[in-house]
Order: sequence, then structure tokens, then C-alpha cells
Amino acid sequence: MPPVSPAAVAAVPPPPSEGDPWAGHDPCCCAGVDEVGRGCLFGPVFAAAVVLPAASLPPLVSAGLTDSKKLSARRREELVPLIRDRAVHWSLGQASAAEIDRWGIRAATERAMLRALHRLPSPPRMLLVDGCLPLRGWSGAQRTLISGDSRCAAIAAASVLAKVERDALLERLAVRFPGYGLERHRGYGTAQHQEALRQLGPTPLHRHCFLGFLRAAAAIDSDAPPHEREVLTIAAGGQQGSQGSGNPSARPWHQA
Repeated sequence: MPPVSPAAVAAVPPPPSEGDPWAGHDPCCCAGVDEVGRGCLFGPVFAAAVVLPAASLPPLVSAGLTDSKKLSARRREELVPLIRDRAVHWSLGQASAAEIDRWGIRAATERAMLRALHRLPSPPRMLLVDGCLPLRGWSGAQRTLISGDSRCAAIAAASVLAKVERDALLERLAVRFPGYGLERHRGYGTAQHQEALRQLGPTPLHRHCFLGFLRAAAAIDSDAPPHEREVLTIAAGGQQGSQGSGNPSARPWHQA
């Protein structure tokens, strides 16, 4: 028998000692939400919301559903049609690099999550959020789950949908912005990506508030040739985004 995915925890009600992740609600009235791309240097942050009926949980778990980071790209792509077919509802949202620079990464991530939730046909009775931070701007009931993408099938499904959708976008953007290796590192701050930024400078879709290493290089390397100093000056001129500002709850729901 193949090993059971950690997301099997969400396939059946947990023992009373572990609590009920749905807080007594029917799973088909609960949505799992997760984000992808929060730590990247480039591009938008994506989020997905997924509502799964109880009957869909065992077959999805048997198919290998778990945290998207623990799955190969091929397995994630194989799971996407299964998730979409068996979900009661699913939706996607994103927040741009410009919004990340303006509002900070936490508030921008929350905007992406709220946009995904707003695209559901009706609000879930219970929201299950990956991590320890509640979703600001959400007026309904919610519960945070640390390592939720490994413990809850709905959150795991959201992480898979968001990951596959964002990766597909990055592959398209790699054609538009060649030389950065976006199709390989998906915008994360690998050594290759950082070196490309030093050589080519940032694109309009880079998160300037994440490029502090370029500003540090500019401060240290005062003897750089003029064309290199210009690139570093552009990088240093990006807007600074604070990590905790811009609470989306201060804005109307439809503007989230």
C-alpha cells in the first residue's frame, strides 16, 4: 500500500484531542486558502481558494495531494484537473509587484487571498488559512493552521492551484524578460537570479522593495563603471514597502 499523504489528516474528522479543523461546519461550506510566491524577487504573489466536499478528500489524498512544495512539477500538473473536477468551487487571485512595493508583502498577499475569495460564488462559512496569521479584511469566521498545506486537503489544493498558475505565468514572462532565468527559479532569489539582476538591472515587474542587496552593492561599489552605477541607482530608487502596513480591511471589499 502506498504511503498516505500528510493531507490525509483532513480526509476524515480528527480525534477530539486534535480538534475539528472545520469547527463543526460541513467541509463543503469551508474554504482553504493559500498563497504562492510570497518570497520571490519578481512578479505577483498568487493565492487560491478551494472548497472541497467530504467525498472528494480520500481520492485526492490517494492521488498524492499535499503541500505543493513537496510535489514535483509533473505531479502538481496532474493534480490540477482532479482538484478542479472534484472541488465544489475554486478561484484564484493575485497582487502585483507594484502593489507589493506600495503596501508591503503581507498586505499584498492578503489582497491576493481576498480577491480569490471574492471570486467564489458565495462566502464560505469557515475559512481555513495556512500559517499563524489571520487574514485581515475577512469578516467571516476563520481559523489559522500552521503547516496547513500539509494538514488540510483544501489548503493543499489551494497551494497546488496557485503554484501551477503562477509557474505558468512565469514561463510566459521568461520569454518577455530573457536572461533572468525566470523559467527555472520562478522569480526566487537564487544566485543566478541575483547575478542577472546585477548584470541586467531590474525589470518593471521586479519587487524593488526586495532588492536591498543591489542597494547595498551600490553603496559599497562606488568605483563601478557609470553604466553599472546607473543600473544600481535604478534599483535603489524603487518604492519601499513596509511589511505590515496597508491593512486591506480599511478598504471596501470590492477594492481588495
